[in-house]
Amino acid sequence: MAVLYPVIMSVAAAQRGLKGPAKVRHLSARARQALAVSAARSGVALPHLSKDDRGAPLPVNGVYWSISHKPDYVAGVVSPHPVGIDLEEIRTFSEGVRLKIADEAEWALSSEAPELRFFRFWTAKEAVLKAAGTGLSELSRCRVQSVPDGRRLILAYRGDLVVVVHFFFDHHLAAVAPNAHQVRWSLLGAEDPAV
Repeated sequence: MAVLYPVIMSVAAAQRGLKGPAKVRHLSARARQALAVSAARSGVALPHLSKDDRGAPLPVNGVYWSISHKPDYVAGVVSPHPVGIDLEEIRTFSEGVRLKIADEAEWALSSEAPELRFFRFWTAKEAVLKAAGTGLSELSRCRVQSVPDGRRLILAYRGDLVVVVHFFFDHHLAAVAPNAHQVRWSLLGAEDPAV
């Protein structure tokens, strides 16, 4: 696969009001539909999906995968290499959370609007940590190194530089840690077929 096909799908209005376990089940199932579209576009099959004891996705026949979900949208991506995807709505945030995400040297790398900068850093770091299979426990070890443009960030993690690609839509932001792959985003509505 020379190209990554991350897929974002909207959640139908009728399902956005779900609560508790029913909401989690629906969003997870919808994210797996997005993943199936990504796999189909990549020409690979994912006959089964499983996770390790920490909840990190396990590769299937050499294919790595990642999903993310929020109340209005879900996302999925497959890759021949470790991959991570994250999705967030751009909204206000607290100063305390800002200080946990990055230090002042990192924040100084970009002059973007505070909400946009915060969620670019947050989604990029989460995508990198998902690709590594570590989760947020290593957040402080994942650092923004540079902001080449409005669509890419370069992060340092475990001695490697990782390029993260962003996609903006409907006051939301998605990030994928593809590490040098071409990225072709797809945004599908709730009425679009799953595959």
